[in-house]
Amino acid sequence: MTAFDPSVPALSVQGLQKTYDNGVEALKGVSLEVAPGDFYALLGPNGAGKSTLIGIVSSLVNKTAGTVQVCGIDIDADRSAAMRQLGLVPQEINFNMFEKPIDICVNYAGFYGIPREVALTRAEAVLRDAQLWEKANVMSRTLSGGMKRRLMIARAMMTEPRLLILDEPTAGVDIEIRRGMWQTLKKINAEGTTIILTTHYLEEAEALCRNLAIIDHGRIVAEGSMKSMLARLDVEGFLFDVEGELPAQLPEIEGATLIALDGHTLDVDMPRAMDLNRVFDAFDASGIRVRSMRTKSNRLEELFVRMISAPQEAGHAEVRV
Repeated sequence: MTAFDPSVPALSVQGLQKTYDNGVEALKGVSLEVAPGDFYALLGPNGAGKSTLIGIVSSLVNKTAGTVQVCGIDIDADRSAAMRQLGLVPQEINFNMFEKPIDICVNYAGFYGIPREVALTRAEAVLRDAQLWEKANVMSRTLSGGMKRRLMIARAMMTEPRLLILDEPTAGVDIEIRRGMWQTLKKINAEGTTIILTTHYLEEAEALCRNLAIIDHGRIVAEGSMKSMLARLDVEGFLFDVEGELPAQLPEIEGATLIALDGHTLDVDMPRAMDLNRVFDAFDASGIRVRSMRTKSNRLEELFVRMISAPQEAGHAEVRV
């Protein structure tokens, strides 16, 4: 794979607008840049404009106004060259269930002019990476749901895209399969491919992505690094596993909220500035002995809910951190 010019964004979107024939404004001047080699999350509620944005970038939807560049190539100036830099994994399974995985990959490469002998070699590599080589010559309809998802990714990698866009790639799969796919995506990203991920599993975005944008009502309402975005939260959450049973009357800690999830687990939300020793002192005074503690994993969910719950008015400035 050709190395990125670090000065050229993998994706640059400026002033993107889309108004459908029925008058719906799906995008209202969206601008964002994704750096080469990044793992980037595009988050938003249903109807926020994510699918429209992806559709325009991948040339499946016509834009109303604005510019899109993929690896420095304007999609209006040279659509074919821009699309050769991009791989798309849609949410829906859209390959022929009566074809074999090896044929699905090789035929896909043929659409992009890749010679068959090159495609066969590359298909083996991507199917091995997707842990599907042993299934290369079975009917795809016999694959499990997780295998079909991995086949979609393998197919997209046949063109060695510089930018890979994944639209809800783990929708409908169980947590074990999802985490296996995370490893696949981490490997692809580590090898130099820029990834843009849309997902409703916010723990997935937090586990994988370094930067993110939140879109709502056709506008970017927040954008920045995952670390800096989460640091904006003024509340931290912890889960405490305790020895024995929790007392009927939980201690009161000013500024903190305590909830017993069950007889042995305590959920505590507290201001980031609060000294954790105050919590442990209150536990000791109430006879609560902590066996283990862990950070709650819904920090991104809390930020997401805050951002999309804020009133959105025309012309507002998005949050960048």
